[in-house]
Amino acid sequence: MKTITIDKDKCVRCGLCISDCVSGCIDFDSDNFPHMVDEARCISCQHCLSICPTGALTFNDKKPENSEETDYNDILKLIKSRRSVRQYKEEEIPTEIMVKLKEMLPYIPTGCNAHSLHFSIVETKSAMDIIRKRVNELLVKTLSYKAISPLLDKFSRYKDALVKGEDVIFRNAPHMVVVSSPLTAPCANVDPIIALSYFELYAQHLGIGTCWCGFAEFCLKFFPEICEMLEIPSGYKPVYVMLFGTPKVKYQRTPQPEAYKIAEIKEIHDKDSCFFCKAKRLITNFLR
Repeated sequence: MKTITIDKDKCVRCGLCISDCVSGCIDFDSDNFPHMVDEARCISCQHCLSICPTGALTFNDKKPENSEETDYNDILKLIKSRRSVRQYKEEEIPTEIMVKLKEMLPYIPTGCNAHSLHFSIVETKSAMDIIRKRVNELLVKTLSYKAISPLLDKFSRYKDALVKGEDVIFRNAPHMVVVSSPLTAPCANVDPIIALSYFELYAQHLGIGTCWCGFAEFCLKFFPEICEMLEIPSGYKPVYVMLFGTPKVKYQRTPQPEAYKIAEIKEIHDKDSCFFCKAKRLITNFLR
């Protein structure tokens, strides 16, 4: 069960928790206070908890007073404070910040020290606007073909917004970075993810918001002409996309994530697994 509880004495009804909800599952009630309208769509990201300026919102049993204040200088607090930003100011980030981000890239580790990654960085909002307009047009056109539209089912609920020209893919971000790797690279699918992990943490440290964008990554692979626009070299595969820009919102506190399962290996105990158990494990290892 996913619920939010509002302290009405603290809530200023600013609507930040609503506008920043990733899944659009929060709205104002009849008294103009936020409430959960679609629990099934909630992904438990805790953006609502993190962004509330007065600490009026509790998510499930996660109370705002049990969170830490955001801090982008201390490395551990930086990791705890990192949020996916989906609301950006329209202006481009300062040139000196863009230079710093690019100067960091050579220090990113790669498998076998291959250093063969390619970065396509959209540095101007005008260029970004051209890309978002072209992708939007291609998606609307493709979704109109009944034979192929089932392949784009993930975009179906956004079709009306796309037709209206709303930027549901790139979130109005002024910038984007696409990391590609040659198919011959020893760690072709892993290196770009490592690169973007470094990029986003350094960007957050510099006050720049980022968002991993699976929709944009899908569009790049589905529409080769966008790869051409981004000058991705032949023989290179675009692996993932990150949006970035100056955040329009400020998160006040860290989330309170559930702990991952950790196997604390202190001694090794041999296990005599059956053939079918080993076969199942082997298949699982190579899925996706």
